[in-house]
Amino acid sequence: MITGELKNKIDRLWEMFWTGGITNPLDVIEQITYLMFIRDLDALDDTRRKESQMLRVPFTSIFGDKTESFKWSVFRDFAPEKMYKTVQEGVFPFIKTLHGDKNSAYSRYMSDALFKIPTPQLLEKIITALDDIMSNPTYKEKDMRGDVYEYLLSKLATSGTNGQFRTPRHIIRMMVELLDINPDDTICDPACGTAGFLVGAGEYLKEKYFNDIFYNKEKKAHYNNGMFHGYDMDRTMLRIGAMNMMTHGIENPDIAYKDSLSDQNSLSNTFTKILANPPFKGSLDYDIVSADLLKVTKTKKTELLFLALFLRMLRTSGRCAAIVPDGVLFGASNAHKSIRKEIIENNRLEAVISMPSGVFKPYAGVSTAVVIFTKTGHGGTDKVWFYDMQADGFSLDDKRDPVQENDIPDIITRFKNLPAEAKRKRTDKSFLVPVQEIIDNGYDLSINKYKQIEYVPEEYPTPKEILAEIATLEKDITKGLKELEGMLK
Repeated sequence: MITGELKNKIDRLWEMFWTGGITNPLDVIEQITYLMFIRDLDALDDTRRKESQMLRVPFTSIFGDKTESFKWSVFRDFAPEKMYKTVQEGVFPFIKTLHGDKNSAYSRYMSDALFKIPTPQLLEKIITALDDIMSNPTYKEKDMRGDVYEYLLSKLATSGTNGQFRTPRHIIRMMVELLDINPDDTICDPACGTAGFLVGAGEYLKEKYFNDIFYNKEKKAHYNNGMFHGYDMDRTMLRIGAMNMMTHGIENPDIAYKDSLSDQNSLSNTFTKILANPPFKGSLDYDIVSADLLKVTKTKKTELLFLALFLRMLRTSGRCAAIVPDGVLFGASNAHKSIRKEIIENNRLEAVISMPSGVFKPYAGVSTAVVIFTKTGHGGTDKVWFYDMQADGFSLDDKRDPVQENDIPDIITRFKNLPAEAKRKRTDKSFLVPVQEIIDNGYDLSINKYKQIEYVPEEYPTPKEILAEIATLEKDITKGLKELEGMLK
């Protein structure tokens, strides 16, 4: 977590961009990331040189003889005008062609990278500030680079219209834990944005399966090259998503441009886990939606089409955790009912976790839920677990300050011990509902349909008792006034 002096330095760096004329937060993050990469390239080259000397093997610099001035440690000491020309005309073209594999994630997100810092003076200030941050002892601690990047991305949530690209980190972590990701999984987010879900899954795996991932050759190769897949239609978001993944130590993620709901995406029976927060309130024309999705639910609504897509892309026995707007749970249209019926009757719906509307503030106040289901193709829903989340560890207003109340640990504990939930009453935060009851209610999945509210009777004084109290009070007031008059005389 970024706090104190390091947080203040990053905030000042961010302010430099804004006062310098770069006000789009996506552009700010891109430019910072490019410069972080350039600095890391210099450090990597120096490490390889030292290793070569120690092993007494020939050393070939990444930069070669002709590009020595492209090293961060060299051009940072140039005069502003020379530094600017070197970075703009030399360093940026150099890093865009650095990777020989045109199909790598690196090549995909760097091929159209643009240098957008407008003046030599601003570049000098930014490089000095960034060098100070990356030289900070706190920054060099384990995983701090990832935390720095998460902190930069968190600024999207406070920048207005760009906030929709980011799902809160603690909600992602909850969903990852509920799915219990493992090193053999193949994970996808078909609407990945900044790749927050994929990063969250990667971080969870490093914590829980560190030895498997880093000391098992096959699992390490799978982690770095075949495990993570994310698709989006915004090239800027794709670049930031790929950078986010690589910043968190995943070498070659599959982060690609793809219209997931169209015929451009033909993937089916591919992934073991899907984590997603797909776009809400979108509407598409029928002619651009994949025909096999319309067979499941004939609709133009993206939130329904994505659920049909998840079912198609999952392997049999694959599991999904997705965030949906509340309307998906109780919508009365044929399209709403058909996708709920498909999940409940033809697959296995496991859980519906209702979240408070403040979870996505300050940029959205929509009520949402997390749905968890398993693709079976032949049914299997027996009882569905409902949980009424009241708090997520942060205030539910626009400030989103940390608070003590947090249902997330309880959600994870209860979900991982569902047999014990059978004894809970409908007045509790969580309970199980038989599938037949849900079918009889038109596949309605809103928690309020099944939750029972326990009314606690309150006793009030009788009118006679109230009048007696008023009379006593009047006497006391009258007596007090007389005593006051006596004191004044």
